[in-house]
Amino acid sequence: MIESKNCAYKDVTQYPEKYLQIDRDKIHIPVTYKKSWDDGFGARGRKVDVTIGDPQIIASTRETGPRINTSVFVHDILDHFLSGFSVSGHRSEAMALIQLSKRTDSSPEPDYKQIIEEDILNGIVNGESMKSFLPANLIGLLPDNSNITDQEIVSFLKTKLGVESLSDALVKHFFTLGKAGEKHAEYNWMKLGLDHHKQKEIGAALQKLLVKIDSIAEEMNINDIKGSITIDSHHVSFDELDDSNVRHIGTYRIAIDSTYWQYE
Repeated sequence: MIESKNCAYKDVTQYPEKYLQIDRDKIHIPVTYKKSWDDGFGARGRKVDVTIGDPQIIASTRETGPRINTSVFVHDILDHFLSGFSVSGHRSEAMALIQLSKRTDSSPEPDYKQIIEEDILNGIVNGESMKSFLPANLIGLLPDNSNITDQEIVSFLKTKLGVESLSDALVKHFFTLGKAGEKHAEYNWMKLGLDHHKQKEIGAALQKLLVKIDSIAEEMNINDIKGSITIDSHHVSFDELDDSNVRHIGTYRIAIDSTYWQYE
């Protein structure tokens, strides 16, 4: 389904309860682990339940990138879902990457450039049409043709501006889009009762938690696990569901401001 630019913004209090439970002092986020996902990729790892069925979302493990000290799974939770941005779409990703940069002290520019090179310059934009996505100054250069395709738009702009100048303009646009979502993210964290100033600490604690439970799942060769990530002002935890009276992992809890583990 094609998403309009307004659909990139979400109100966290309007999420269905099956995807987010909000208590007075904590939140619970249902998540699922599979040894191999039947989604066309077959990847091992975890997904936030709200992302299941989205063809753009691949399961994530504990692995991090060379520049970023938290995994894609943590990015999906903190920078997309809890910040009130759609789980996929280039506009949403532009905003989520600003949130990521704020909690990891890394520039989003390399990621912006990769998205531009791999997708936008090939006429691909996720979540909306190219005309909806591009800034007004680039749209103003286009011929008056309402039937022009996304690929034709990019081809025309490449010829008009050159690839390097177009890429520079698109990087600037991604920064503009990304920063436009900052207040929205802050408001959503406030609605959840979470301190957005602790994004870095919460992200680091979630990563430690993921390393622990992901390692156990891999070592035990577990096929699937359903559970919930809980976040409050002081702790993050994983609680495995007990549907069949078989608990492979159980519950792990870690304080946000320390490395103290508690296993139940």
